[in-house]
Order: sequence, then structure tokens, then C-alpha cells
Amino acid sequence: MTALSLTVNGTVRTVDVSPWKRLLDVLREDLALTGTKEGCGEGECGACTVLLDGAPVCACLVIVGQAADRAVTTVEGLADGPILHAVQRELVVRGGAQCGICTPGIAVCAAAVVDRGVIHGDDARAQVRQLLAGNICRCTGYQLIVDAVCAAAASVAKDGAA
Repeated sequence: MTALSLTVNGTVRTVDVSPWKRLLDVLREDLALTGTKEGCGEGECGACTVLLDGAPVCACLVIVGQAADRAVTTVEGLADGPILHAVQRELVVRGGAQCGICTPGIAVCAAAVVDRGVIHGDDARAQVRQLLAGNICRCTGYQLIVDAVCAAAASVAKDGAA
């Protein structure tokens, strides 16, 4: 066991774990952040996507030692207290979340891109579909998810804040 520090959702957290333990397991088991889901355990489905220093990664493929002294953002960290991130809000409003397994990974991945303001123009829907290519959803057929992310991107572009 090793004491490792990482910044999770803006708070420095220290965990006493093997540095070889998966980041996904540390988040869920040691830090009780169960929003991040395990789908495939092989980095193929995107359900466990978190941001590591602002970049989307599959937490099932990252060992916690790689996250030491770095910033991790989970789906819980997207909201500002009770105020949901624009992507979270639009997923709810537009029915883009059904069973909930893929939703956290999609929300985290989409929020990272929406916050950078890179989804815009006539091909926004195509941009979102490309963005979501690494996230598998078995319930919605993606249309409502694409609608939600496009709406969130438009909202952030208009208001300037997620």
C-alpha cells in the first residue's frame, strides 16, 4: 500500500492503496464516487470516462499511480453544487439518459468538449456523433443524446458558462 494524493473534483484526496489498482476502483470503492460506471472493463464502452488533467480517459485502463498528483474530474464534479452542468441538464431535459450506465461517461466526455466551445456550425451533429464514437449506449439509439449535447453546446456558446 502507498499513500497517493490526487485532486478529485477540485479536492485533494489521499488514498492508501496499491499504485497498481485501477483508477475506476479507487473512485468507486475507496472514494465512494459511484457515478463512474464499469461497463466492459476493457476501455471499449466509455462508461467509465473521467477527465484526467482535463482530457477524457477510461478509468478502467488507468492505474491510480498514473493519476497521483493530477486532477481527476468525475461526473459528480461536473455540477456546481445543485446546479447541473449544461450537458447533464440537457441529458435530463431531452431524455438522453435511460438506464444510466453510459450516461456518466457520455456526460464527462461531452462536457469536456462543450466547455472548450468546439462544437458549433452546421455540422455540429456530426461533430457530436464523432465525439461520442467511444461511448456505447444500448438504450437510446443516440438521437436524444446527440440532441442534448448539441443543445448544451448552443447554450454554453450563448451564455458563456456551463
